[in-house]
Amino acid sequence: MKRQKINRLMVGVISVIAAVVVIPVVLVIIYIFYNGVGALNWEFITTAPRAGLREGGIMPALLGTVYLTFVTAIVSFPLAIAAAIYLAEYAADNRLTRAVRLAIVNLAGIPSIVYGLFGLGAFVLFMGLGTSIIAGALTLGILTLPVVISTAEEAILAVPPEFRTVSLSLGATRWQTIRHQVLPHALPGIITGIILGLGRAAGETAPILFTVAAVYLPELPGSIFDQSMALPYHLYVIATQVPGMPLSVQYGTALVLLLLVLSLTLVATVIRTNIRRRRQW
Repeated sequence: MKRQKINRLMVGVISVIAAVVVIPVVLVIIYIFYNGVGALNWEFITTAPRAGLREGGIMPALLGTVYLTFVTAIVSFPLAIAAAIYLAEYAADNRLTRAVRLAIVNLAGIPSIVYGLFGLGAFVLFMGLGTSIIAGALTLGILTLPVVISTAEEAILAVPPEFRTVSLSLGATRWQTIRHQVLPHALPGIITGIILGLGRAAGETAPILFTVAAVYLPELPGSIFDQSMALPYHLYVIATQVPGMPLSVQYGTALVLLLLVLSLTLVATVIRTNIRRRRQW
């Protein structure tokens, strides 16, 4: 009887903590939606800003964010997954490996503005890439690496060791075992890491401030070596640097950015759910 009371008490405490975390997030989303939905229309989504950013739409900033996120995924995620495979399957359990894991965890906690300054020095100035999409993508790629590596490594380690043992006993090589047995079963967890990485890359302001973002560009970038507008930086500019900016435009821009991140998350979640449904363990 006492054990049941303790169990009910702990369930109640956990429920209260979950509500404390979730309810403010939901209220923020509702508040942004309520204040920004009035600004959403076809012109707002498909036209460029004008009249000192006070009128028009956000099309260059929206597509710039999509371009930047896509290039970040290309330059970052293959390297992150390869690093996770090495740490989980090949690296010996020694001081060096533990130091590398500790460094990855610490990198995840570094403020994003530090990554921005690093990208400015390393990619914009030293490598001569200038303020461009590729410089911003490389900076965001380094920023997202720790999250994706840690999540992917945990997903790989969660695959039962029996899968590896059976595969190796049937004559498969170590890489064949990883490719055909480990990675397919770890894929849902890897996708979770990619979701987190994409969401952070799409919503960051400080790194792109130093490496890629422009206040106003009426045309889309022609290549990855051009500057680009981006929604997070555009939102920062219209909220702090443009006098007389209508609040509906500010909240509308915030709502579009929020919907973009949620859309990426929804697509990845659907893919992850379908993969999990086909999994046999």
